[in-house]
Amino acid sequence: MAFVDGTVVNVALPALQNAFGASIADVQWVVESYALMLAALLLVGGSLGDLLGRRKVYVFGIAVFAVASAGCGAARNIDMLIWLRSIQGVGAALLVPGSLALITASFPEETRGRAIGTWSGFTAMAAAVGPVIGGWLIEYSTWRWVFFLNLPLALAVILLAPKVPESRNENASHHLDWPGALLVTFGLGGVTYALIEWPTRARHGGHFVAVTAVLGVAALAGFVAVEYWSRMPMVSLALFRSRNFAGANLLTLFLYASLGGLMFFFPMDLIQIQHYTPTQAGAAFLPFVAIMFGLSRWAGGLVARFGSRIPLTVGPLVAACGIALFAVVPQGGSYWTTFFPAVVVMGMGMTISVAPLTTTVMDAVPESESGLASGINNAVSRLASLLAVAVFGAILVTAFNHSLDRALNQLALTPTVRGQVDVARPLLAAAHNPNPMVQRAIIESFVSGYHFVIWIATGLAALSAVTAWLLIEPGTRRSVAQLPTKGR
Repeated sequence: MAFVDGTVVNVALPALQNAFGASIADVQWVVESYALMLAALLLVGGSLGDLLGRRKVYVFGIAVFAVASAGCGAARNIDMLIWLRSIQGVGAALLVPGSLALITASFPEETRGRAIGTWSGFTAMAAAVGPVIGGWLIEYSTWRWVFFLNLPLALAVILLAPKVPESRNENASHHLDWPGALLVTFGLGGVTYALIEWPTRARHGGHFVAVTAVLGVAALAGFVAVEYWSRMPMVSLALFRSRNFAGANLLTLFLYASLGGLMFFFPMDLIQIQHYTPTQAGAAFLPFVAIMFGLSRWAGGLVARFGSRIPLTVGPLVAACGIALFAVVPQGGSYWTTFFPAVVVMGMGMTISVAPLTTTVMDAVPESESGLASGINNAVSRLASLLAVAVFGAILVTAFNHSLDRALNQLALTPTVRGQVDVARPLLAAAHNPNPMVQRAIIESFVSGYHFVIWIATGLAALSAVTAWLLIEPGTRRSVAQLPTKGR
């Protein structure tokens, strides 16, 4: 459910724009409200499972996710959909960490690896099949079925759950870091709000947005202070004293930001500019997932052969080359000669990167801290996508408006036509104008802004390679078993 929802909603965004007349900021919030709650509460969800019972919290998360999904499918306006998506994110924060924790608790060590491998295989298949099924539903039925699809899956899981033995961490602290959770949620929310709303509100006075940004940054600073002084922090800052752990998470932030930004805007380009059907757009990333699925076992052995630094430098560089291809392919033409090579090259780069990255994170900390380390890295990857959609969206809107103003100034437009264009600006590529010259300017302005953010994504992927080379130490393992585990 969680992995399908994480990939299929991007394909549904153009349909949501058409259904609700939604602006680019609106559809950003459809993605960001979910990602915000998931990134901020992921570690809290894992801690609640350890304390109250992993199966209990997992099933509760499934139920919350399902109820919110039903509400999303029945949403009457974009604001209602955004709020319900945030509730979906809360449910996901409870169920995502619980899934792997239940496997770890339920299988003995000799069969645990195969169980986790099966789990990974199903998540890969879900990520691959979800957008195709979702695209087909959007094309031949309605976008609402993208969310209703979760209901039978949730029912099946809830019916199966009693067969899973309950487990909890008997040594878990009864103290949950609620101050840290609230501060990081408000902090990320404030910064995200400012980034998404600034391009449109700045034209009419952006004082409230500026104040929100300052308060968001202050809340994030407060979160760091709370985690430093807390006796039982949600994020143990001591882990970041490990050069490998800090470097791997910084690499994760850059690499997954580049991927998250691309995955948000690529379906818009395919559907609204290239005129792909939703089904075709959903299938466009199938080669990426197939490469990840087929070669992940091979990539997992790279650290043992070459150490961490080499694959974590080469992989992001290859991914950067693949992302760059998205910016240079010609508009129009066959998928196989335009986007397919870009998807394949990027898929190879991410495959080389992901398994060694996970291994590096887990090897950088003592075994007793492996669950926390994995949770932090997962949260960082979610945070990267959250920030990427907000930042890239602000950049694309700014570039779009600048390019469109320049193009419109060269046309002899009446004030009425110019007013129509200005009203439709927030729709970006979904904007339509009966004047063919104006419509061409809208399309070219979107493509110009889209290519600009793709080049930024390319730079972030390359920066992640530089981070690996500078911060990841040579060799296959580095432990920080001697590090203290408290916040200070």
